[in-house]
Amino acid sequence: MTEHPRPTGELTLRTLAMPSDANPAGDIFGGWVMSQMDLASGIRAAERARGRVVTAAVKEMAFRLPVKIGDTLNVYTEITRVGRSSIALQVEAWAQRARYRTLEMVTAATFIMVALDDDGHSMPVPPEED
Repeated sequence: MTEHPRPTGELTLRTLAMPSDANPAGDIFGGWVMSQMDLASGIRAAERARGRVVTAAVKEMAFRLPVKIGDTLNVYTEITRVGRSSIALQVEAWAQRARYRTLEMVTAATFIMVALDDDGHSMPVPPEED
């Protein structure tokens, strides 16, 4: 029996792919998938930074499979590095297929988020709490 890969990281966001997110062929726009990954990165990084964060960069994103209308998009995040003001996250998007109950990786990327103060300037990420 072949072992199927499993998501890495913490399930951070789940959402349903709707017809308004699709092109005429029924595939979900890649930009929509990327925006969900960006939202998940922001959620996870803001929790770690205990405040406001912004996206500074997205690295090496390639789509492996399409997301279809009716699929549930599951976005997993794992913090891989914390710098002075930046947080790097490995982000994976997995489609839970509506009819088949299978989970397939759609794409993955590294997102770099930067912590900001109230004036919009970068600020140090606080030490991790126990």
